[in-house]
Amino acid sequence: MKQVENRLIVALDVATMAEVRQLVATLGDTVHYYKVGMQLFYSTGMECLAYLRELGKDIFLDLKMHDIPNTVAQGAASLTRLGVGMINVHASGGAAMMRAAAAQVAETALNLNIPRPKLIAVTVLTSMDEQEWSLLRHSTAIPEQVVHLAKLAKEAGLDGVVASPQEAPLIRAVCGPDFAIITPGVRPQGAALNDQSRVATPAAALRAGAHYLVVGRPVTAAGEPRAAALAILEEMRQA
Repeated sequence: MKQVENRLIVALDVATMAEVRQLVATLGDTVHYYKVGMQLFYSTGMECLAYLRELGKDIFLDLKMHDIPNTVAQGAASLTRLGVGMINVHASGGAAMMRAAAAQVAETALNLNIPRPKLIAVTVLTSMDEQEWSLLRHSTAIPEQVVHLAKLAKEAGLDGVVASPQEAPLIRAVCGPDFAIITPGVRPQGAALNDQSRVATPAAALRAGAHYLVVGRPVTAAGEPRAAALAILEEMRQA
């Protein structure tokens, strides 16, 4: 298992390169892995990726692709060419979509002789609670659906899933020890939940079976981001 420093992914949920540079400079060598989501990528494009790569940082490009199989496969190929470490799709796009994406990622990386990014499936958003879930008229409870989607993702050849800490033990039991679980619903002791619903502390998330923890505002909105990141890493070491 990776050292905790390589298992903490800080979400750069900002809109400008000035904010990115300030945060990354402040965090320094404390943080090695960053998540670039829709807000930042749609605003800055390749500039943010190039900046992070120049600093030797790992990148999770979180664009949550969800479309017909061919469209997602070609999109996944394009993202593979960007040289990031991790990309994702929505598992609810179906097994055929996930298989097509996995095949295209592998083929593109092989043809370009570059490292293959991890391909991860989003199961059920961690902002979703049972009340919101019921409005979508799903016939299964959230944990059951998450495990079902995780199994589909593994069978389709994906490397892991995004899921809440609550579902991590269930996924681990069904999908085995090497299937990556990325948990964004992580909040340190005493932190505000913001718009997350299914959450856990860093240590609890790792004990539950998570490989990577994604943390945004508890670090980026802290008065002292580096101190906040160090505190989270210390919590992770206690797992």
